[in-house]
Amino acid sequence: MTDLNTFGIADARDALRKGDVTSLELTEACLGAIETSGALNAFVHNTPEIARTQAAAADARIKAGDAPDMCGIPLGIKDLFCTKGVPGQAASRILEGFKPEYESTITQQLWDAGSVMLGKLNMDEFAMGSSNETSVYGDAVNPWKVDDRKLTPGGSSGGSAAAVAADLCMAATGTDTGGSIRQPAAFAGITGLKPTYGRCSRWGVVAFASSLDQAGPMTKSVRDAAIMLGAMAGHDAKDSTSAELAVPDFEAALTGDIRGKKIGIPKEYRMEGMPQEIEQLWADGTAMLKDAGAEIVDITLPHTKYALPAYYVVAPAEASSNLARYDGVRFGHRAKIGQGDGITEMYEKTRAEGFGPEVQRRVMIGTYVLSAGFYDAYYNRARKVRSLIKKDFEDVFAQGVDAILTPATPSAAFGLGEMAEADPVQMYLNDVFTVTVNLAGLPGIAVPVGLDKQGLPLGLQLIGRPWEEGDLLNTAYALEQAAGFVAKPAKWW
Repeated sequence: MTDLNTFGIADARDALRKGDVTSLELTEACLGAIETSGALNAFVHNTPEIARTQAAAADARIKAGDAPDMCGIPLGIKDLFCTKGVPGQAASRILEGFKPEYESTITQQLWDAGSVMLGKLNMDEFAMGSSNETSVYGDAVNPWKVDDRKLTPGGSSGGSAAAVAADLCMAATGTDTGGSIRQPAAFAGITGLKPTYGRCSRWGVVAFASSLDQAGPMTKSVRDAAIMLGAMAGHDAKDSTSAELAVPDFEAALTGDIRGKKIGIPKEYRMEGMPQEIEQLWADGTAMLKDAGAEIVDITLPHTKYALPAYYVVAPAEASSNLARYDGVRFGHRAKIGQGDGITEMYEKTRAEGFGPEVQRRVMIGTYVLSAGFYDAYYNRARKVRSLIKKDFEDVFAQGVDAILTPATPSAAFGLGEMAEADPVQMYLNDVFTVTVNLAGLPGIAVPVGLDKQGLPLGLQLIGRPWEEGDLLNTAYALEQAAGFVAKPAKWW
């Protein structure tokens, strides 16, 4: 067998069970691919020795017949997840040199299931960004390319998307606060699932906005996402927002039969100036689901237009609170201070040096909207809008709608450096189709469906009922089967 790194989770699992391949062979194939992928800047901390040790242990488990589905699968881990003894700095200078003394719940569950850690993946600093250009490690680069333009892999889980699309790993963990799994998945032509808020533990995941953050799988197919979610999900007593719900067999839900399912098409997502290609993709996806036996219904989500401004009040407010702990005292970067400087000066200099411009911008916005004179005018109002957005979805689901189909992004991947500093609001508009899902705490999945006229991938988003990931994955599976997307980036790196 050649090109073992091109396997997805399901293919690798089946080959491992049959004895056609070993986890060590899969791992070596991925490590070899990572070594030659420097131009993508996807992996930022490689852990080959840990990977080989875990792979050998996985092979022993498989031989003994004690192997869960994820056993022996080589993974990349977003730098936001704490991994014991392995550097993790949330792509920020302020956490340089930090090696966690503990393992995040999700990564621990993956290791308990026998998965293999290849290393840590690039991302936007503290998950704040839509293009992976705010990272202390430098830009991650999309493996898809047009002419000589280097394209963004999206953000904040840009390294995860690039690594999966370029076959550097079989799957990766991501986190999604306002679209940070789904947008990069769409830009890189892979599948990205944001579960219901509370389905996966947040313990040991560096916090951005605690009421919005949710971890999920980034994979090569819907089936792979179902398998990986099964290992990542579950109640965690260490996370007070974690749901005490049993984890169903998500893969078993993938029948592909969606006859009689009601799919909602929200009129509010038809944005002014939306590219014709996105409109066409959405229409094509709608036709695919209809042909598969679903009933297509027009729906209204009237408060959608307020979602982006509400999100960019709530998320920075929570970020400013969460990031207050990074002060140079206990861990990470500490600024050199002059004679006569006190602790206040040390805090100020450390945070000014340690946080990049986008993080500083959001911390300042968050501090402003939480300040005494503006709390009611901004933060409280945004919370009320959030409740209305949640109710919009509840009303639609109460009418019997099973899932909602929308575009995943307003465009294909754009060039690195084209949007970053010129106008931050332009960058924020990348989240226009995704933030509602986080504000309402719902599950959402991005599935690659076609290519634009430049040959770049375009994805559609499906939004599901809370806790119905199995049903959502099955609808996504039907869409994936109908779309038949098999395109891969031509290797240039």
